[in-house]
Amino acid sequence: MHFHGVRGTIACPGGEYIRYGGNTSCLEIRCGPHLIILDAGTGLRPLGVELTQNGKIDADLLLSHTHIDHIAGLPFFVPLFMAGNKVRLWAGHLADHTENLRQVIKRMMAAPLFPIPIEALSAEIDFRDFKAGDAWEMKPGVMIRTAPLNHPNGATGYRIEYGGRSVCYVTDTEHVEGELDRNILRLIDGSDVFIYDSTYTDDEYPRYRGWGHSTWQQGVRLADAAKAKLFIVFHHAPEHDDDTMDEIGAAVRRARPASAVA
Repeated sequence: MHFHGVRGTIACPGGEYIRYGGNTSCLEIRCGPHLIILDAGTGLRPLGVELTQNGKIDADLLLSHTHIDHIAGLPFFVPLFMAGNKVRLWAGHLADHTENLRQVIKRMMAAPLFPIPIEALSAEIDFRDFKAGDAWEMKPGVMIRTAPLNHPNGATGYRIEYGGRSVCYVTDTEHVEGELDRNILRLIDGSDVFIYDSTYTDDEYPRYRGWGHSTWQQGVRLADAAKAKLFIVFHHAPEHDDDTMDEIGAAVRRARPASAVA
């Protein structure tokens, strides 16, 4: 597992974001020979550059949702412009919307927003819509489980199981104070790695109620309740520079030693 983008809302270049990075959400997970990418934020661009150095790719790209910070890297993902590559894009939050995934991405890459249309992509691209809550075997031995998340316009949480291990990716989502989301608890139950939307702290959260994000403290509460092994703080707020993230990292490890900051 490799994090190529950990930031939420907007990419943050600058010297104060060196240690934790400024690119938005993008993870690379290898399940044996299978390549799975979680989200297509600006971190997707450097991942694409790396992948082109190793020949053709066959990948599954799972989107939490299609807010711009989670898909901004797609038009700059070099493998999509290379014939012979195969990429399957998945989304589970659009079932109740008027547009499917292909239509959403096509609109993002249309004038006057972007100069290169989706039809110019040379790779073999398969857009796959599903309903959050579905589960399926993506590849032999690779199981995908999903859950709907509480976020404006919808979002999907993922659990990837392979070789007796599990990684859960739960962003973007907003909690209800004093409660634990049962959809999330079922998804992350006993997981080896639990990556969670930790945009805010509990002290900051009241100022952003209704914006669709959660806190690292809520992540700790969920991880403890579900007996997840490793909890990872993710989707850092743009206001949280390296020094702030150092402080958050120290605080979360005091609260739950089996924790890390992406």
